[in-house]
This record gives sequence, structure tokens and C-alpha cells, in this order.
Amino acid sequence: MVIDEDGFRLSEALVARMRRFLAGESGPTPVPRVAATVVLLRPADGGFEAYVLRRAASMAFASGVYAFPGGGVDPADAGADLGWAGPPADEWARRLGRPAAEAQAVVCAAVREVFEEAGVLLAEAAPESPLTEPATGVEGTIDTSGDDWERDRERLVRHEVHLAEVLARRGLVLRSDLLGAWARWITPEFETRRFDTYFFVAALPEGQVPRDVSGEADHTMWVRPGDAVARYRAGEIAMLPPTVVLLRNLAEYPDVAAVLAAAADRDAATPVMPRAELAPDGTVRLQRYVR
Repeated sequence: MVIDEDGFRLSEALVARMRRFLAGESGPTPVPRVAATVVLLRPADGGFEAYVLRRAASMAFASGVYAFPGGGVDPADAGADLGWAGPPADEWARRLGRPAAEAQAVVCAAVREVFEEAGVLLAEAAPESPLTEPATGVEGTIDTSGDDWERDRERLVRHEVHLAEVLARRGLVLRSDLLGAWARWITPEFETRRFDTYFFVAALPEGQVPRDVSGEADHTMWVRPGDAVARYRAGEIAMLPPTVVLLRNLAEYPDVAAVLAAAADRDAATPVMPRAELAPDGTVRLQRYVR
């Protein structure tokens, strides 16, 4: 294990990939796939906690590391006609630095992935529209714990339906106002699987409880951002650099409201992409830079 000057813990396998890349021995650099990930937040005594899951050892990318619910963008969401509450696609285009249709697909991916991997849905009943199926729970909150919801979630995971279809059938609209764009990271060029990932923050909707439903994870937990970073530094848990940096950022805020307020001023359009560098003493380090 190598610890670079930024405090990132670099595994021997990662260092080996970095060295091969710097020596020109790697294959073609893959084009990054656009993706979205969501940091669910909830109040806790004296602060707040973030929801993280540990990627199963069977996963081809980042197995064994703690991360947030997330995944790739579905191009079909770019042109989807779906109910929408909150900032429109044009506003998200400005925040994310993408055309409006692509920005809509990114926001849809964020909502879909947190539902697929945590069972939490950032949506509400459409105004003045009767629900075709029961969807709301106590005081108007959405209850996604039923077997019918689980069937919808599994169909989304299997790509049998799109998010817009599920929302329309249940008389729901997507709540883009529950999301705050926080950052954008691109996987380094030396990796064989690469993602152009938008990181969002979101308060856990009232009445909903995350469920360990993702086959991609073998453990989930709520943790204070500062505690997660301390455990990472102590070598108790593994995380990728974007996760560590984001949790460091969040640890600076006193509560969920302050995080969401700060998100309004964050630059989530300009990507950060770590790169491998060879230090004068021959060691390899991971250097962050803005594209």
C-alpha cells in the first residue's frame, strides 16, 4: 500500500497500473461513460450522516470500496417526456455543463440509481392527477417498501422499463429540486473502466428508509463524513479519491441544510481528473487537476 502526498491510499495493483500507463505500456484509453451518483444525507445528533455502501467483491470496478449509490446514464432518458418538479432541464444544463437533453438524462440517472440501489425515490404525486396505483404513504410521503415497488425496482435494474414509465404509471413527478449538484470527476486515463461522474447531494425524503437491496453491495451504513474520512486514513475502510474528497468537503458543514445551501454555488460543470505522476524519487503519486 502506498500513501501519496494527498493522503490517498494507493493499492499495489493501482500503482502497477499507473506505472504501466506512464511507461506507455497500457492499451487504448477508454472513453468515459457519463454517470451520476447521489450522497443521501440525514440529520444525526450534532450534525448529519451520509449513506454509503461497500461494493461487492464480485464487481468488476472498484470492488471492496465504499461508495455512494450511482451508475451510468440511460440515453433514453434524454428525450423522455416525464413529469418534472424543480429546476428545469435548461437550468440543469447550466449547472452540469451539458446540453439540456443530456442534463435531463444525468438527473434521471441520479434519481433512478438511488432508487435501484437504496430503494429511495426522489419523486412526489403529480399535482391534480389521480394516482393510477397507490403510491403515497403517511402525510403524502411516498412509501416504496411494498412488493409492487420492489418489482418496479427490479425491472429498472434489468432495463425492462425506463424511469419515465414507472413515474407516469404511478402518477408521480421527478423532484429535481431535492438534488444539489456538488462535483464532477472523470476516472483517470490509466483505468480500463472510466466514468464521467456527476456527484449530487440529497436529503433523505421524509418517510423513506434506505434498504439494502442492491446486488452490487455487500454492506451499507450511515456514517458521519468526518468519521468516514478518519476510518479511511486509519486503513479501516477503502474508498476511491472522489469519495474521500467529497466526504472531506461535507465534513466542513454543520447540518444537511447547510450542505444543500452550499450546493447551489458549487461548480459541478468543470471536471476533476486525477492523473498519474512519477515523483523525482521514483514513487508514483496521484495528482488531481482540473480539465
